[in-house]
Amino acid sequence: MMDEKIIHFEEDIQRLLSILPDKIQSYLRSHAELNQLYEIVMDIGHPPSIRFDGKHERLTSFSDVSQEDLDHVVSQIGEFNSDNRAGIERTLHRISAIRNRQNKILGLSIRVGRAVIGSTQLIEDLISEGKNLLILGPPGVGKTTKLREAARYLSIESDRRVMVIDTSNEIGGEGDIPHPGIGYARRMQVLSPEIQDKVMIEAVENHTPQVIVVDEIGTELESKAARTIAERGVQLIGTAHGDDFVNVLKNPTLSDLLGGIQSVILGDEEAKMRGTQKTVLERKAHPTFDFIVEIKHRHSVSVYKDVAKVVDLYLRGEDYKPEIRQIDQGEIVKEEENIYWSDEFDAGIHYSPDTITNIFPFAINRDKLFSAIRDLNVAADISHTIAQADLLITTQSQVKSNQKVKQLLKGHRIPVHVIKSNSQKCLQEFLREYFQLDQSDEAIHDDIINEINSICDRVIAEKRAFDAAPRNSYQRRLQHGIASERNLSSLSIGEEPNRRVRVYPQLSPNKK
Repeated sequence: MMDEKIIHFEEDIQRLLSILPDKIQSYLRSHAELNQLYEIVMDIGHPPSIRFDGKHERLTSFSDVSQEDLDHVVSQIGEFNSDNRAGIERTLHRISAIRNRQNKILGLSIRVGRAVIGSTQLIEDLISEGKNLLILGPPGVGKTTKLREAARYLSIESDRRVMVIDTSNEIGGEGDIPHPGIGYARRMQVLSPEIQDKVMIEAVENHTPQVIVVDEIGTELESKAARTIAERGVQLIGTAHGDDFVNVLKNPTLSDLLGGIQSVILGDEEAKMRGTQKTVLERKAHPTFDFIVEIKHRHSVSVYKDVAKVVDLYLRGEDYKPEIRQIDQGEIVKEEENIYWSDEFDAGIHYSPDTITNIFPFAINRDKLFSAIRDLNVAADISHTIAQADLLITTQSQVKSNQKVKQLLKGHRIPVHVIKSNSQKCLQEFLREYFQLDQSDEAIHDDIINEINSICDRVIAEKRAFDAAPRNSYQRRLQHGIASERNLSSLSIGEEPNRRVRVYPQLSPNKK
């Protein structure tokens, strides 16, 4: 694992110290924790305030900050943008101004910027996967540092075409030449925050990037621009205003990043079955971002790998738990999510409900349902608990006469599907409609069945192993089931997309 390394920090910190009033500059140069310096606050009429990593010092022995002190700093930095931010040429430091009603500067917040190689260790796999990643967290936890390192890593280590949208020059630093901390990534500076969305779209239309990196998505227009970028197949890595995904989901201007929320009016019968009011909240569209990372601490993050699923569970009022990643003694320790894995195996590999619909049958013959699922080759499973189910299926008679359904659903907001009777035909009709099957699907299913039966015949006749053609995970699982029924053992071998089933002459002892 790569150790974190701060690049160009000594040179950058000296440039920062050189713009400060002499007394503050002298104090910091001799400070034992200079490398941990985080922020300097200078407000007129108050003593300077110095923040280090995990430590705060108010310099009460110093004289109060004067207007001359503020003017001294301002005279040595670049111009302030419309968002009252400025910087120091070829550094990552940010200076933000507080003004009075006459536009006079009364205070400065001087934030120390660092380019830290290795700061994305905890999420490097997510960044490399090519999917859209949203980073959340309170101010000061390192969101921008991780964005900067993501740009460097993808442009150098992965040799990808990366474009940084740098509204306040905080990612790439002040000046026309960006800081080495973003590697070979290109940078588009933004004249003012109000046009960040336009620059985002311009970057995609004019410069053919493979990756867009953008900090602080905060308006509805920027949210729409982010969706446009994602729909054009460009990887988007960004941050947004919010400590966690719930903050973003409840923010009307940013909610679209996670799919948005809409009110849906249920029919009387369905509302009664769910035990809810007729108006419920549901996700409006597919999320712009595939992954969410909530930064809790510099060495601790929460990861949501299926944003759509997480949002759906939240809106239903159900529990969800992210994957927790931490660095412990130099090693990454992961605590897996608890909402994504089912209890079923394909040669030892778990299947995700992202591709498998878990059905809870109430007053439905489970054997009939299992046969219908297998015969139609649909991506479904039978759930043994209502808590793990994506939907409930029952009969008309149960809805009309049995209060157990309503009681069962209490506290669980999942769709209820009602069929006429507990027959194989009705179950198959439901599955065909739910999974939108057509004749081509059935033809593929027949081909899968015929192939595995033919292979089983050869294995029995020749008493040696044979391989099936490459299939997707659910199709392989179906073939495993048929091989087992014929008292033959099987394993999935190879790598995707060529992973396939191999059938062996006899059932292994542990399956008897």
